[in-house]
Amino acid sequence: MDIAMIGLGKMGANMARRLIKGGHRVIGTDHTPDNIQKLAAEAGLIPAASLKDVVAALPVPRAVWVMVPSGAPTEAVINELAGLLSPGDTIIDGGNTFYKDDIRRAATLKEKGIHHVDVGTSGGVWGLTEGYSLMIGGEAEAVSRLSPIFETLAPAADQGWGHVGAVGAGHFVKMIHNGIEYGLMQAYAEGFGIMEAKKDFNLDLHQVAKIWQVGSVVRSWLLDLTANALKADQKLTDIAGWVADSGEGRWTVFEAVDLDVPAPIITLSLQQRFISRQQESYAYKLLAAMRNQFGGHAIKKAE
Repeated sequence: MDIAMIGLGKMGANMARRLIKGGHRVIGTDHTPDNIQKLAAEAGLIPAASLKDVVAALPVPRAVWVMVPSGAPTEAVINELAGLLSPGDTIIDGGNTFYKDDIRRAATLKEKGIHHVDVGTSGGVWGLTEGYSLMIGGEAEAVSRLSPIFETLAPAADQGWGHVGAVGAGHFVKMIHNGIEYGLMQAYAEGFGIMEAKKDFNLDLHQVAKIWQVGSVVRSWLLDLTANALKADQKLTDIAGWVADSGEGRWTVFEAVDLDVPAPIITLSLQQRFISRQQESYAYKLLAAMRNQFGGHAIKKAE
């Protein structure tokens, strides 16, 4: 199946690589020309210099996957595409968009006969080899037509992806996914922080993580990544205990307030990230290390 990938940063490029390897024809463009040429040379991407060139290279009905930063960049790309695409075409937003923006944009696109599909995407830097978890929102007809794409990107054709509801539902579910992730990461970080502080036992924290990886009720992929981070340097010497947030944790907390649903763990884990920007601790160093392990997120180096 032919598809365009708009945005060839780390994640967009890896998704394009997985699609090409899966037999799809991928046309791609990026604001950085070097990203386009690199992927064309390495993976067989069909390069395009502009959105206009992308649209011209795609057979109808077209499918265009937008993988650029959320907010103004996504808004600008979708607005430009709306003026280039034809009725029956589909825009797929795979970034971390706020779900209410999906609903608004879909209504505008529908007036032009263009479908909007929102895909909450999880998998980070490991998605290229392990596959991506895809939470999909949109009209059933549009999602069904794109199923070969989702089957290729997912860990398996029948696992790790699904149509969860109407437009906005995909990014809503991904938003909650990230809120849960905040809580899980905070719990691991605090637990290892307590063990690191117990100097009497001189615990090997990498060994503890490895023990918990097999048979333990707290085993998880996040624990696997924690073990990876601790293997390199248990003291996390070069990592500052400064933890960023992508925004989706905030949106999850706001939604909990709007719906009168108690979410103290997720809310407190977000607040703890704010605290991390004001003081230094081992737990925050480990939180930063985990984010780097699963998503390739930048680490602030210790001064």
